[in-house]
Amino acid sequence: MSSNDDQITQAERRFGVRFPEDYRHFLATEGSMARFVAPADDFLMINAISKLIGVNEAGDFQERFPGSVVIGGDGSREMLTYDFRQEPPTLVLLDVSAQDWSSAIHQATSFSSLLEQFPETGWKWDDSEPSLS
Repeated sequence: MSSNDDQITQAERRFGVRFPEDYRHFLATEGSMARFVAPADDFLMINAISKLIGVNEAGDFQERFPGSVVIGGDGSREMLTYDFRQEPPTLVLLDVSAQDWSSAIHQATSFSSLLEQFPETGWKWDDSEPSLS
């Protein structure tokens, strides 16, 4: 088992979840990402596994968003977050000042689909999906 695998397991234990296989694979192989993605020209940041626990403990995210794990964001105020209240967990965008799940904006049903659609769509800023609250 690699160091990344150990850190993935440690993070899963800390949050009481099992990350989806596509996200686990990304963490184990690529590790992280921080770049403008063309042609959407939106900034996408996926945190390294070594930063995951710290990022989630920096704010009161677990209290405001039970079942959440922040995995990245737009490099500013928006947090890309797994919503583990459902199975399989979806990816949503939450502003750092949001008070509860009612502010969540659906981004993708899986990590793979986020990476596939992001170059074309960038961040979705309105929630055309059913309510996530």
